[in-house]
Amino acid sequence: MIQIQNLVKIYRKQVVLNGITIEFQDGMITGLIGPNGCGKTTLLRCICGFAKPTEGSVTVMGKRIGKDCDFAPSTGVIIESPGFYPHESARKNLEILAGASGKADQDRISEVIRCVGLDPDSPKKVGQYSLGMKQRLGIAQAILENPKVLILDEPFNGLDYQGIEDMHQLLQTRKKERNCILLVSHSRQDIEKSSDVIYEMRDGRLFQAAARI
Repeated sequence: MIQIQNLVKIYRKQVVLNGITIEFQDGMITGLIGPNGCGKTTLLRCICGFAKPTEGSVTVMGKRIGKDCDFAPSTGVIIESPGFYPHESARKNLEILAGASGKADQDRISEVIRCVGLDPDSPKKVGQYSLGMKQRLGIAQAILENPKVLILDEPFNGLDYQGIEDMHQLLQTRKKERNCILLVSHSRQDIEKSSDVIYEMRDGRLFQAAARI
């Protein structure tokens, strides 16, 4: 589903990604761990097409990013804090996103909002949401168009115990639907429960840390 070949990214003469070659399969949840600033988010940005590699290539669903397409096809993303219109409801925010792509109707919007444990009919403004509620809505946004690839950076931030359990269940459902899922965190404990395989990033490279399959 995702193929990375000799990926190098250099920022201001600093090597952030150092010749990464790896494949991520459909029907699997892959966890990426490492301390803040180690390059995890840069890797995600290169996969999505938000950052251009210095060297190497990224291919998603057979499309080379930057050559065949500008951005990764059929990919739902949370990178850093999800951005929403604070003076609009959850439904209105997703309606605006759906209107831009035309790939989700009202039933789908209601479905994904309920799926993450929020009320699709609530008039509450997103600016009044807790951090955990915003994170839930960010996840709803990521799965809105039923993507084949999910890339989630620190997806458990702000979630309480029940929210984390709900997230694990959602991820397992998406896995059964043959999604390719990447979970990124500085905390191994956060992603260990769901991940089939875990890689640790050190010195701009990935090293397999654990496998459950």
